[in-house]
Amino acid sequence: MNRLHVWVLLCLLGSAPISDMAGSSTQEDSGRFFEIRGGVLAHDVGKLWSHTRKEGGIDYNAEVIFGRPRFKILSGLVRINLGGSIHSRQETSKLYAGLLWEYQTRWGLILDLGFGLAVHTGELESDNMDRKWLGSRFLLRMAIEAGYVLDEHHRVSILFDHISNANLAVPNEGMDSLGIRYGYRF
Repeated sequence: MNRLHVWVLLCLLGSAPISDMAGSSTQEDSGRFFEIRGGVLAHDVGKLWSHTRKEGGIDYNAEVIFGRPRFKILSGLVRINLGGSIHSRQETSKLYAGLLWEYQTRWGLILDLGFGLAVHTGELESDNMDRKWLGSRFLLRMAIEAGYVLDEHHRVSILFDHISNANLAVPNEGMDSLGIRYGYRF
């Protein structure tokens, strides 16, 4: 486990005392943490936005969505998120942060759109044809997540996650992840 992996875990698991994590379970009256999410994602999925697959394996993903600050846009709430994915083969792992817009229907369906920045442990440029060349250590991150609320605290979802340098650096192969996550709302 390298330093980025340790830093991701410490940020996600130890950024506040447990007593601060207790809060109301409603969306309108959340405490410091609104929700935590975790799951397993297929790493570097091909034939999506980034087109090719060079790295196999899976990602172990964890994310914290903060309760405050928050603001309303288009019938949804925007919150700050912080997360990370650790790659099972230790090729390209990432830490990310940004804004997450969430819309929830009264039937329990959820749509999330995320945008932010990511830092990764992968290759910038290399002679290794089995690794993605991401061109820059810092990348843009976009995510789409659709899910269902099981009850007051529990939810399941499918996440699509894309990182790339948006052609601000060369090369720009980009990387997509796709998988399932579980969320717990406080």
